[in-house]
Order: sequence, then structure tokens, then C-alpha cells
Amino acid sequence: MRDRGLARYLAPIALLVVLVAGVVVVTSSGGKDSSNAKTATAPDAAAKSGKGKKFYRVKPGDLLSEIANKSGVTMATIIKLNPDLDPQALQAGQLIRIRK
Repeated sequence: MRDRGLARYLAPIALLVVLVAGVVVVTSSGGKDSSNAKTATAPDAAAKSGKGKKFYRVKPGDLLSEIANKSGVTMATIIKLNPDLDPQALQAGQLIRIRK
């Protein structure tokens, strides 16, 4: 039999380590829901940080519900203050009124 190189034995082990690490990262990240749970449990802190601001500049990936939670203002109020606002078509950089 031929001598096999060390890499021939280590390659399958390395592949297994990479797969396990990928599974650990995916399962431990929790996705977007875990970050929302953190902000949803402390809306008062978020409201205090945004208190007094009349406008909010939309960031990439923002949802109207997230903006409402961050600012401490209801979605209905934001929609009432911005009658031409389409909550499904928010664009990064868009300026929306959150308070009178």
C-alpha cells in the first residue's frame, strides 16, 4: 500500500469541524426575532432615547413596527402623521414624521 499524506486524513476532520461550526452559528444566532425580543422587552428605554425627535430617517431594513417600538409612538400615529406613507414600501433615507 502507498503511504498516504497527513492532509488526506485531516481533510475529512476539517470538513466536519466546519460543518459543526456552521450549525452552531446558525442555531445560536436566533435570527432577527431574538433581537426584536430584546427591544420589545424594553420599549420605555427606546422611547426615552427617541423622545423629542419629530422626524425619523429610515435605515436599510427598517420596518414601521420597529420604528414605532424605537420611538415609543404607535404605528397608527405614524400613519396618521404621514398619510401618503406606504408601510410596505419604506426606503432607506426616507424622512417620516413621528411626532407633531
